[in-house]
Amino acid sequence: MEYHVVDPDVVDPEPDRPSEKRSISDAAELDQVGVHVYGVAPGEQVPYVYHYHDEQEEILYVLEGTLSVETPEETFEVEAGQAFVVEPESPHRAYNPAGADAPVRLLAVGAPAVDDAHEYEP
Repeated sequence: MEYHVVDPDVVDPEPDRPSEKRSISDAAELDQVGVHVYGVAPGEQVPYVYHYHDEQEEILYVLEGTLSVETPEETFEVEAGQAFVVEPESPHRAYNPAGADAPVRLLAVGAPAVDDAHEYEP
């Protein structure tokens, strides 16, 4: 058996991202689930692009602030203490609007940990 205590604040952020991303799953060397903490300033988005996944399920749990999540049908406002759940093949784009008063901090969980994201063109 193995156990890990990971402080996301001491995990190095991943370079070249549209927002700050710190990978708990990489720090703990997990390979079945992706777990990341994001810090998203006003005007920044979480993923690189509007996208969907073939098989990965995602949960975006907002720790601080209000996250906007655009889908083809509507834009959701997800407040601190709420989770946004994304099923496979569901296009979405998570961001903090440019006019927001504060940054957003969120925990993103995706499983299985596969690289199956595809850009979505609305």
